[in-house]
Amino acid sequence: MKPADIEQLSFQIIEREAGAHGFSRDQWAIVRRMIHTSADFDYIQNVRFHAQAVSQGMAAIAAGKAIFTDTRMARAGISPWRLKPFGTAVHCLIGDPAVAEKARLNNHTRAAAAVEAAARKMAGGIYVIGNAPTALLKLIELIQGQQARPALVVGLPVGFVNAAESKAALLASGIVSITNVGRKGGSNVAASVVNALAQLALEARSAQSDD
Repeated sequence: MKPADIEQLSFQIIEREAGAHGFSRDQWAIVRRMIHTSADFDYIQNVRFHAQAVSQGMAAIAAGKAIFTDTRMARAGISPWRLKPFGTAVHCLIGDPAVAEKARLNNHTRAAAAVEAAARKMAGGIYVIGNAPTALLKLIELIQGQQARPALVVGLPVGFVNAAESKAALLASGIVSITNVGRKGGSNVAASVVNALAQLALEARSAQSDD
C-alpha cells in the first residue's frame, strides 16, 4: 500500500472505533491525528482546547510565524512540506551552546533556558512542548509576566514528574493552548498537533483560492 492509502485507511479505522465525540470538525482533525500518531484513543477524553486555540494556531502558521519546539524530536516530527507554502520555520534551541551555558549558570534545565532564549522571537508564533515540564512551567511564567507572547502553546509534556501538574497549570492560566489532562503526551504527539493545524491551514487556503 502507498503511504497515503495507509493513512487514509488508518483514519477510517479511527473514525469507526472512536464513535461519537463532542469535538468540532477542526478539533477532531487534530485529535484524530494525535490518535493516529499514538494509537491511543484516550486522547478523546483527555485533550483540552482553549476556545481560540485552533483559529490562532492556523492563523500563526498561515502568517509564517515561527514555531519553537522543546526537543529535536518534535521539530523532526513536524512536516516541512505542510509549512513550506507559508514560509513557516521550525526552531529548537535545546542544542544552542549559549542556552546550555545559561542553564548551567542559572541551575535550570536546558529546556527552560531554551524557552527564555526564544521569548522575544516567539511573538505571534507557536511554542510546542512534548517532553519537558520545566519548559512549560517557564513558558507559563514568561507569558504571565508579559515577557513572551505566543499565539498558541501546544503543551503535551509526558512523564511522571510534573508532567500532569504543568499541564494543569497551563489550563488554569487561561493561556491559549492545546493540551491534555494527565501524564500522557510526548514529542511525537505534540508534533502531530502542529501537522494537523498546518493541514487545516492548507485546506483553508485552498478553499479561499476556489472562491
